[in-house]
Amino acid sequence: MIKVLFFYHIKMKRTTKKLLYTGIIIILVIIAACGFGVYYMLYMPNFTPSGTKYVHICEDDKNFDRLCEELRDSAGCENIRLFEHLARLRKYPENMKSGRYAVEPGMNNNTLLNRLRRGQQSPVHLTFNNVRSTYDLTEKLSAQLMPDKDDFLMYLDNEDYCRSLGFDTVTIKTMFIPNTYEVYWNISTDKLIKRMKREYDTFWTTDRLKKAANIRLSPVQVSILASIVEEETAIPEEYPVIAGLYINRLMKGMPLQADPTIKYAVRDFSLRRILNKHLEVDSPYNTYLQEGLPPGPIRIPSIKGIDAVLNYMHHNYLYMCAKEDFSGRHNFAVTLKEHNRNAERYRAELNRKGIR
Repeated sequence: MIKVLFFYHIKMKRTTKKLLYTGIIIILVIIAACGFGVYYMLYMPNFTPSGTKYVHICEDDKNFDRLCEELRDSAGCENIRLFEHLARLRKYPENMKSGRYAVEPGMNNNTLLNRLRRGQQSPVHLTFNNVRSTYDLTEKLSAQLMPDKDDFLMYLDNEDYCRSLGFDTVTIKTMFIPNTYEVYWNISTDKLIKRMKREYDTFWTTDRLKKAANIRLSPVQVSILASIVEEETAIPEEYPVIAGLYINRLMKGMPLQADPTIKYAVRDFSLRRILNKHLEVDSPYNTYLQEGLPPGPIRIPSIKGIDAVLNYMHHNYLYMCAKEDFSGRHNFAVTLKEHNRNAERYRAELNRKGIR
């Protein structure tokens, strides 16, 4: 009997040990599985876009569900449920920050969430070229930034606000110097406009201001003239020549008689031929009827156009006419007689081609 009890005790001991080891193994497996699950959720790549993609969160519409849709549909999210789960664990939906955020190939949930929670935005390289009207400008700005065009128009159409910056609602466009600016997508309208004013002040160096004074023009007037020069030709090499021609006319008190201002006055830049009826339009932009510069720019001139006015070519030309070969270049003349010959050749070619 004692012998039986002894062997039973030994067997129980071995069973208990076996169960203990089995339990430990099971616990370790569970811990390992949980650890792998946490690691997978945090650090395994979950985004595989074809290239860097950007997601946007608006200040007045911080919608977590919409963000998840954008990540799934546009940013190549492999498992949106894992991202959602981790985001909710870290209370991100209650702490969303507006902005433009980069999602890169191979990015994991943890890296993206850290970026979103800290508001680590990717800046926008803001550009606005080939802009004619304030409305065109606001469309280009709103297409690249969070504020919409109505936000921009509210400021740019406000006379008091423009006056506080040293402009009016017509000349405010000259404050925007076309370049590439690094800004955050969620920048406020007021901050962006004031940033443009700082850039404008930086652009107008002592040297540029001195050159403007030498031709008796303010910086705004230089930009207005540059806008006409740029609309006159698609050939940048002609900018300084045309600028010199118009400066000659201004100095002599002659009307500019610039065809692009007529197109602006009638609001039709597609005109291929300026007719007498166009020259009679009642507008401050009709430089055939009005002397001096028009009240505002007919486009936002480029830096190259502005510098062409400031560094205009010195010559005696007073007249210009498009070349009859339709190359986009011009024939320049000193006398009206010479100009009329150039104009007659051009009109003849227009008639021959049936351009009315």
